[in-house]
Amino acid sequence: MELKGIKNIIFDLGGVLLNLDFKLTQQAFINLGIADFEGYYSKAKQVGVFDDFETGTISENEFCDELRALWGISKTNAEIIEAWNSMLLDFPIARKKLLLALKSKFSTSLLSNTNETHIRGFIPILKADLNEDSLSPLFHAVYYSNEIGFRKPNAAAFEHVLAQNNYLASETLFLDDSIQHIEGARKCGIKAVHIHKTTVEDLFADFLTQFN
Repeated sequence: MELKGIKNIIFDLGGVLLNLDFKLTQQAFINLGIADFEGYYSKAKQVGVFDDFETGTISENEFCDELRALWGISKTNAEIIEAWNSMLLDFPIARKKLLLALKSKFSTSLLSNTNETHIRGFIPILKADLNEDSLSPLFHAVYYSNEIGFRKPNAAAFEHVLAQNNYLASETLFLDDSIQHIEGARKCGIKAVHIHKTTVEDLFADFLTQFN
């Protein structure tokens, strides 16, 4: 990874730091009777109700109500939440070590498209895997789409992080596993790297040798 000229790093969460498996949530909703769930939600695209949830426009209860109405199902909130959180897996301890090492040399931020249900769902994972109650100790700043009201790949999401931290786009690196988010960051002048067929640990392997 070439870090010359880089002073700031913005990380995505799911698929970069927190391991996800979208197929587990897809299968969980299929089990609830939604055979074509992937047509409504996937890594690459999603319908409006998911956007609304990820920008904090609707609450968890409203999200569940809208899904019941959208699909004509009578499942409980608990059943929907369990299915929705099925994708959340683990947070490897090696990534905590990487983030703390990078934090000591760069200004680091997290920018995640997420929602109140997933945030509540991954906190126990952080506790179990990292012995942390939140992600705040691992970054200088943390931004969740449902709290700031903007989601990637919209320019407003990237511009919010740049402005809040006085980052220059030309000095900022962004890492994400979704190509549409990479393209959105590049349109804002940010250097962006697609985490694809590799891991964030491998990407920074040379950097980490300084800390061994």
